[in-house]
Amino acid sequence: MSKFPLELKLLTQADLSSILELDRACFGGLWTLESYQRELDSANSVLLGLHSPLLPVKLVAMGCFWSILEEAHITILAVHPRYQRQGLGQAMLYSLLKTAWERGSERATLEVRVSNQAAISLYQKFGFKTAGRRRRYYKDNNEDALILWLEKMQSPKFQQILVQLHALVCDRLNNFCWSLVNI
Repeated sequence: MSKFPLELKLLTQADLSSILELDRACFGGLWTLESYQRELDSANSVLLGLHSPLLPVKLVAMGCFWSILEEAHITILAVHPRYQRQGLGQAMLYSLLKTAWERGSERATLEVRVSNQAAISLYQKFGFKTAGRRRRYYKDNNEDALILWLEKMQSPKFQQILVQLHALVCDRLNNFCWSLVNI
């Protein structure tokens, strides 16, 4: 059975149309062209994408975090609806955390809709803990957000966790015929 190659890369200006296409498919246009442009231009922002050159959808997943002092604030994690539940979310989250760790982040945080049980389960699998709740955080429906935290990212134990997560991600992707080129 042939495998579909996945390539992780930093997203650039050349990827803006693919970024907007993925945002529309996942979030209905949550962020604007200007918003993504600001992310690409900011030295404190990291925008990563998973590409597969053999598929009609070139950008199958993306993630973004802001580096704020010793914290990585994850702002976006998106997987194209056609390719969800195949390990791409795990691969993207692993890539964000590994990049944040390499850049010296001590902890990571994010907000997630209280109704998004699939995402909450993914974050918990990666060690995130609930730290609080933001009432009526999402403006489209006034839904609450859970605030999730992952701490002690510079500890030796976290390095071991990254190795374990890498193996988990590779196994999951392999089950769905994805082949990681560089992750």
